[in-house]
Amino acid sequence: MPELPGRETPHDGTVLAFDYGEKKIGVALGNFITRQARALTILPNITVDGRFEAVGALIREWTPVRLVVGLPVNPDAGPDDAEQASMRLARRFGNQLNGRFDLPVEWVDERYSSRAASMAGAKRGALDAEAARIILQQYFDELPL
Repeated sequence: MPELPGRETPHDGTVLAFDYGEKKIGVALGNFITRQARALTILPNITVDGRFEAVGALIREWTPVRLVVGLPVNPDAGPDDAEQASMRLARRFGNQLNGRFDLPVEWVDERYSSRAASMAGAKRGALDAEAARIILQQYFDELPL
């Protein structure tokens, strides 16, 4: 879970997490005190301007100190395999979040988050937000105490 250089993990504050998809972006919310994540919303991903307008509204509302983006790692890819398209898009989205909002972004391996959300009983319309919740909970669970 690499973070951007020169930034320490805070002990307090809100975190927004994103499950990036080409059509929809699941969003979850949590904080460093409780280390509990909850599904928040699903944003339509139709245009670049619309995407970042919606994300900006969430950032203004929740004032996060950190952003987390799920990185769809291919479990079958070898160490020499090129980065797959979905991973490149998610990484680009995270880098744009950092550039536009000047907030640190961390990455979480989200290879099975959508499947886990489905198995947890998330309804079809809430699947992306539940996947973002799973990504954020994994991030909190991996933080040192």
